[in-house]
Amino acid sequence: MERLQKVIAHAGIASRRKAEEYIVNGRVKVNGKIIRELGTQVGKNDKVEVDDVPIYKEEYGYYLFYKPKGVISAVSDDKGRKVVTDFFSHIKERIYPVGRLDYDTSGLLLLTNDGEFSQKLTHPSHEIDKVYVAKVKGLAKKHDLLPLTRGMKIEGYKTAPAAFEIISVDLKTNTSIVELTIHEGRNHQVKNMLQAVGYPVQKLKREKYGDLTLKGLRPGEYRNLNKKEISVLMNQSKS
Repeated sequence: MERLQKVIAHAGIASRRKAEEYIVNGRVKVNGKIIRELGTQVGKNDKVEVDDVPIYKEEYGYYLFYKPKGVISAVSDDKGRKVVTDFFSHIKERIYPVGRLDYDTSGLLLLTNDGEFSQKLTHPSHEIDKVYVAKVKGLAKKHDLLPLTRGMKIEGYKTAPAAFEIISVDLKTNTSIVELTIHEGRNHQVKNMLQAVGYPVQKLKREKYGDLTLKGLRPGEYRNLNKKEISVLMNQSKS
């Protein structure tokens, strides 16, 4: 279910604010009945009309994308940089990323045009594991990383407990590969956490989102999520 004004805006009829005016002014019908309540929720099977003209409701699309490094997690960029939706130019739905990955971070990113799906997955109570692999400066030691498992204060907030694994240590380059599992999604969180324990991130990739992986994909490629995957993600949300 989605708010009526959001459905109208999503169909490209008007902005959400303008859609609210249409509703208040009695120009919108749901299943043949004029609706003036802004909080009205409508489902996929409801018939919505604006000025007696049925609106076209897009089919929902759900995509798993292998975001390359150097791409913005947005639908547009005022600096003209490449954005994730540039890789979906032939997709008719107006999709957008669920959450984000930093410009210089690669890996698994979900995109959709389903507002309810996106809202559930980005809600703070949605505690699905996200697995990152980081190349960090320094020779990682377990006792240095242990504070991550208890949660730590960073930029005024305390992180939830995380899990880590030291994958490898390279004496020649003075670098390490560390896997970090978190279920939050704050900006630069993984970088900030590893920086806080003394290991600045040089390279970062998100390899897993819940049970989803990048298997079979190369950077810049994507695939559709199947119904089971969508259902699992929705049911894992506590919001």
